Amino acid sequence: MKKLISAALASAMVLSLAACGATGDSNGSSAAASTGDAAATAEASNADGSTPIKLGGIGPTTGSAASYGIAVMQGEQLAVDEINAAAGKTVFELKFEDDEHDAEKSMNAYNTLKDWGMQVLLGTVTSTPSLSVAGEAVNDNMFMLTPSASAVDVVETGDNVFQMCFTDPNQGIVSADYIAEKGLGTKIGVIYDSSDAYSMGIYNAFAEEAAAKGLEVVTAEAFTSDNKSDLSTQVAKCQDAGADLVFLPIYYNEASQILIAADKVGYKPTFFGCDGMDGILTIEGFDTSLAEGLMLLCPFSATATDETTQKFVSAYEAAYNETPIQFAADAYDCVYAIYQCVQNGSINGDMSFSDMCEALKTEFTTMTFNGTTGEGQTWAADGTVNKPPRVYVVHDGAYQTAE
Repeated sequence: MKKLISAALASAMVLSLAACGATGDSNGSSAAASTGDAAATAEASNADGSTPIKLGGIGPTTGSAASYGIAVMQGEQLAVDEINAAAGKTVFELKFEDDEHDAEKSMNAYNTLKDWGMQVLLGTVTSTPSLSVAGEAVNDNMFMLTPSASAVDVVETGDNVFQMCFTDPNQGIVSADYIAEKGLGTKIGVIYDSSDAYSMGIYNAFAEEAAAKGLEVVTAEAFTSDNKSDLSTQVAKCQDAGADLVFLPIYYNEASQILIAADKVGYKPTFFGCDGMDGILTIEGFDTSLAEGLMLLCPFSATATDETTQKFVSAYEAAYNETPIQFAADAYDCVYAIYQCVQNGSINGDMSFSDMCEALKTEFTTMTFNGTTGEGQTWAADGTVNKPPRVYVVHDGAYQTAE
């Protein structure tokens, strides 16, 4: 999928918008970034004397998961641009680092952002890198709000790590409940990635809840990151087992292979995925007609008619010449959730990142947030979000709300 990012936007996200700003250490002490030069700090301030808050983003903007990272980067940048324009000053500065969906590279990105003076981490995008970075964020007492890393282990790392997306177990449980309630299948097949924390977390919770709901799982077929180039064997085993619904707790690239393989042999079960499925309609060269009837659990659809969603979709399409996916919406909501805390007066750019972390932990566990991915969102003390689940079905190449 070709992504259109202007050189000016890329520059704004890769380079610091100012030489210095407020930073801090794990003990909460404040200092001017890198040089300690008071003149440089003053230069970074707004005309009213306020200091911008430095937001760091991490995610894959290259590699196999690039569409997720680019969507997050663009969603965050759009929110920052809107907030700064409305305020008439620089409320937020954003710097985004590519981690290529790699844990080691994600750690390098985190350290680069700390050196820049990051005060809040909006990332990372995928679960495995997030698990690596979360431990360091806890050690530093850096507030971490991931837009899309859904593994429960991420928030279990520490009380300063929060999620904007559903946790994996939540997705697995809700999917099983919905399939059972709607009677979508009598024999269930599952194809999952046993090497991926996201996929395993959803699968394990789904399997347990499916058993509790009386769903018959006739086969569960695994693959790994080392052998996912041909998934026709897994498809054939689901077909041979008579599965009339195949649950896919996987990312959309692998899901597209499964849909292609099923089409080649005339296998037409109901396919049901989770939020990692979002993006399948945007794969370059993929015949989207193969996704007709695909169902997915997702907190966002660009076709939703509410004012909040349509305002975001219009702005995103104008900025990037493409329709946003759920990852962009989650990221957009992350920035606006932080901004709600700014408006409430609980944080400002002159705070150390550790003091800001403590304030944000209190704010997030007591506030209610309305965003593009749900009304009335709240957070538990463990960092997990509570928001209403939504199920969509692909019809005529677009997401439609499932009945």
